[in-house]
Amino acid sequence: MSDTEKQGFRAVEANVEEMEKKIRRHRKRIALSIASAVTVIAILIAAAGIYFELKEYQDYAVSSEVERGESASAKYESFAGRILRYNNDGVFYTDMSDNLIWNQAYEMQNPSADICENYAALADLQGNQIYIMNTAGVQGSIKTGKPIEAVCIANQGTIAVLTQSDGTSYLELYNKTGDSLASGEIHVANSGYPLDISLSNDANKLAVSILDISKGKANTTITFYNFGAAGQNEIDNMVGSYVYEDTIIPEIKFVSNDRMIAFGDHQVILYEGKQSPKETSVLDLKQQVKSVFYEESYFGLVYSREDSGNSHKMEIYDMKGKLQMEQTFKMDYQDIEFLRNHEICIRNEHECEIYTLRGVKRFTYKFDQALHKIFSGSLGRRYTFILDGVIEKVKLK
Repeated sequence: MSDTEKQGFRAVEANVEEMEKKIRRHRKRIALSIASAVTVIAILIAAAGIYFELKEYQDYAVSSEVERGESASAKYESFAGRILRYNNDGVFYTDMSDNLIWNQAYEMQNPSADICENYAALADLQGNQIYIMNTAGVQGSIKTGKPIEAVCIANQGTIAVLTQSDGTSYLELYNKTGDSLASGEIHVANSGYPLDISLSNDANKLAVSILDISKGKANTTITFYNFGAAGQNEIDNMVGSYVYEDTIIPEIKFVSNDRMIAFGDHQVILYEGKQSPKETSVLDLKQQVKSVFYEESYFGLVYSREDSGNSHKMEIYDMKGKLQMEQTFKMDYQDIEFLRNHEICIRNEHECEIYTLRGVKRFTYKFDQALHKIFSGSLGRRYTFILDGVIEKVKLK
């Protein structure tokens, strides 16, 4: 007898093929179970996302707050992810917890800020003082000899300034330290009255909107200048001009290097072009617009609807002129703007409504304290509220 038989064991012929089949079936069941679990989790995540996307929040939890004591006349702007606060006496740059990064004292009667990425210009409109700033502090200052009508700044600190005196307007370009780069004159009697100016983000292109009423009707001319290679061989660097009859265009804005938008009394005109901007879309307005607002990717229009219980109609378009969203609201608002996350914030002294680009009302609230500004956070449902006496970091709930 063999040793195996002596120990009570006997050899069994294994069916290798059958065993491999069983292993494959077992692995398949495991894979199907994992796939089913992943699918269920994905469905739950998607459902949760849709729920939170469509949910209207009417309250919030304060995660942190900081007391503040500046005057109620202060204005606030988002600047490179932090807060630029200014009033008649000075400008302050702080983080979202109100920790001071830098400040600059001055005396201005009508301070106004223009911001492009990491640079900002603060000018005393109808005065003669301008400060050029970046996130590190004041880089330069300018004292003009004539009243300031408008300023705009590029993303490296180049600034365009429009001044006016005795029937002549003056256009001047300065670098970030306040040194003059170029200048020119616009004689109102011959050319018309400049309404607005805009500088492209890279400072290569300048646009000027000029109103001419010399022929008995209001015509507006928008002229483009190029200070790069494309404009060197052109007279006065002018690379294009458009005339709009029976139209007043009080506001123009480069929203990027190569894209500009013009808001007229009955038209919105979009332009694109690396060297000489060309018309790409014209939106005819069927009724008077109450407010306009914009960012790099979208612009918005608000109409009053007095025939519908004093409500308002808001329309959001992309920069191709395509309608993205329509929404009505009834708030008697003081300000409407895009937040950094493309949401639309409508507010007055004590009330706020926030809408998504899908037209979903994301947040509505009535505050006890006066509300000055809302900043969106880096995460969903996170915001910063600037209220009388306090800055609150919050999460909607």
